[in-house]
Amino acid sequence: MIVVGLTGGIASGKSFVGGLFRRLGIPVVDADQLSRQVVQPGTPGFDAVSRNFPAAVTAREIDRSKL
Repeated sequence: MIVVGLTGGIASGKSFVGGLFRRLGIPVVDADQLSRQVVQPGTPGFDAVSRNFPAAVTAREIDRSKL
């Protein structure tokens, strides 16, 4: 199996290339998507962020720019 890591700065085309891979039937793991899932309200990740970075949590949402 070949594993490819796709990295780059903001607006560099990572999502575009990931979409191309998906259309070709290549499995894609999106770390940005996973990182948002683990800190959804009601999850242990959200609770941990709330405890450790209370200034970043407002109205049951995490302000990622404050992390």
